[in-house]
Amino acid sequence: MGPPPGQNGRSQLPMLQFPDKLRYNLLCVMGEFVGTFLFLFFSFAGTQVSQTPKPPPGAMPNTNNLLYSSLAFGFSLMVNVWAFFRVTGGLFNPAVTLSLCLTGGLPVVRGLLVFPAQLVAGIASAGVVSALFPGPLNCSTRLGGGTSISQGLFIEMFLTAQLIFVVIMLAVVKHKSTYLAPVGIGLSFFVAEMIGDYYTGGSLNPARSLGPDVINRSFPGYHWIYWVGPLLGSLLASAFYHLLCWVRWENINPGQDDDQWDKVRKESMASSNAPVNQMQMEATRPDERV
Repeated sequence: MGPPPGQNGRSQLPMLQFPDKLRYNLLCVMGEFVGTFLFLFFSFAGTQVSQTPKPPPGAMPNTNNLLYSSLAFGFSLMVNVWAFFRVTGGLFNPAVTLSLCLTGGLPVVRGLLVFPAQLVAGIASAGVVSALFPGPLNCSTRLGGGTSISQGLFIEMFLTAQLIFVVIMLAVVKHKSTYLAPVGIGLSFFVAEMIGDYYTGGSLNPARSLGPDVINRSFPGYHWIYWVGPLLGSLLASAFYHLLCWVRWENINPGQDDDQWDKVRKESMASSNAPVNQMQMEATRPDERV
């Protein structure tokens, strides 16, 4: 019996014959396309289920629908970021891509490649939702609740900045809990959606706003705020992170990723082959009592 495919020194797929750098970039583009598609597909589908016409001016918002839509976006992002986290980083958002390029978390060339892939995935996911579900596609981002264009711009900017800062601190800056970053990112997006959905549609992502508007062939005159707002938020979050690095934020509250009990155990075992003294371990173990 011959060796399994891929283990005989010859790749079975033509793409795998490409130079490593080109191959990795192509795989990253494909991964971001698929990940962005899945994230926005389930988000759009959830919004399509929950969305009703916006209430008239002065009426209370339909909080059940807002909660349903926010949960759809937040949990869809969390699940798909977790799935693609080790493949492409799980960006799914041109604003996040820009920020990671600015903070050194993503090579600029790769950022330029995945940026259009995310936009095309947004259009594709909106098209599939429109084809699968009955009725008109009803998940476009629009201003509501009497929100002005300038207010909508800054709402998008600040909510995106909050989301991207969470991405930087949980996923870009490596720490002991990095593997849980998708949970924090999904919850951050959920919180932002709870605030922004009623007033701006809660975009925080140019691909999220572009897709439904392309499929519906309907662009409001203020569509630009769903590009400028998130990109300004990306710049704001990146600038704040660079400010923290300038003041050496890691020295302000040091030892966050140190396991003192594990450190003592290893030092004790290294100094003598005897078991670690139980009293010493108990003295250095973090207090787990409530």
